[in-house]
Amino acid sequence: MFDALTASLGDVFARLRGKGRLAESDVDAALREVRLALLQADVNVNVVKTFQARVRVRAVGADVLKSLTPAQQVIKIVHEELVATLGELAPLARAETPPLVVLMVGLQGSGKTTSAAKLARHLKAKGKRPLLVAADLRRPAAIDQLETLGASIDVPVFVDRGARATRLCRAAIKHARAEGLNAVVIDTAGRLQIDGELMNELAALRKATDPDEVLLVVDAMTGQEAVNVAQGFLDYADLSGLVMTKLDGDARGGAAISAREVTGKPIKFVGIGEGLDDLDVFHPDRMASRILGMGDVLSLIEKAEATYDEEQAVVAAEKLRTASFDLEDFLEQFQQLRKMGPLQQLVTMLPGAGQALRDVEVDDRDLGRVEAIIRSMTPAERRNPKVINGSRKRRIAAGSGTRPQDVNAVLKQFSEAQKMMKAIAGGRSPIPGLDLPGMRQGGKRNKR
Repeated sequence: MFDALTASLGDVFARLRGKGRLAESDVDAALREVRLALLQADVNVNVVKTFQARVRVRAVGADVLKSLTPAQQVIKIVHEELVATLGELAPLARAETPPLVVLMVGLQGSGKTTSAAKLARHLKAKGKRPLLVAADLRRPAAIDQLETLGASIDVPVFVDRGARATRLCRAAIKHARAEGLNAVVIDTAGRLQIDGELMNELAALRKATDPDEVLLVVDAMTGQEAVNVAQGFLDYADLSGLVMTKLDGDARGGAAISAREVTGKPIKFVGIGEGLDDLDVFHPDRMASRILGMGDVLSLIEKAEATYDEEQAVVAAEKLRTASFDLEDFLEQFQQLRKMGPLQQLVTMLPGAGQALRDVEVDDRDLGRVEAIIRSMTPAERRNPKVINGSRKRRIAAGSGTRPQDVNAVLKQFSEAQKMMKAIAGGRSPIPGLDLPGMRQGGKRNKR
């Protein structure tokens, strides 16, 4: 979503880095381009003006203009002010008396029902025992959808198609207490637009449930209209936070940047994909780093920790140490990587990748092809790829829907990976001619 903005800001900062010292006119010229980049990204114009003014006050100070690395100082200021605009980390409230009650509100089509299920899955992963409540009684399809989603994540769904929403929610909370369920996520009715009837119903539900959180689900793909919707709900409902959906889309991202400052309410979660595990806690500092092309290594590590099997990690480390890695292990690593999410999304978390790989298409189908090729091999071929001759390659290609050239490419990639692992296991640098501290060179320990 932020690719265009990241590219524009990267170009601005690259020009700043080319100057040994900055004059006030250099800062002003750069800030004009930053302003244009933010406006093109659909950031609210008042938010842009406020942001630009805050950055300028700090960026034209003597400590920046006289600094030996003024460009880095300016980038640091832009990062800090972008974090301030995006807000602070805002975790879910704690319930004084269980269960934790969360009302999910929003317009139809914003992803409210799916977000309710994603939040239930998130709470379950954190050790909670959640209950989903189908309180969107105006749209039978929403009830069916929530039941299907609940079954897929093994979370119970409370349904009573004949009850009024307020009575249903009170009964659901009572049921949760009786069953020892300590979190209740309520999917409320939506509308195509904000109207009095919708707000009256939400007010009645708030009174009936006394929720710990009221989260407004807004579709980031709608641009500034998402901010207008948030402002509209804020005028009638006591919101505690926002959930921005579809941040994996191709919108320009301005709504996500504007929402916190326009509404004064924190973004608590962001939807980054269609899968039920594609809901992330919103970290303003990490988002700011990704927008500025600095990566998000912490989130990448967290994704790896959440998907990687500890026993597999120990086995993989031992095989790396002994250089006994085979295609079975290669396949396992690909499967673990795919669990972490779309490749393009992972690439944006690598520092500098946004600029370095701006024009590179990262396609998850490539991983799928590699996996299909390896799965089309026999166990003996995976353990010893040297036995794969021309006829076997043709058989593997036919079985995986690829070409013999594709099989050759996978085998070559694996061979290169094996060489690198053997070099590391033997204490040598994996790159010829590169003398790394602590590595053995020519069979002797490098003493430098």
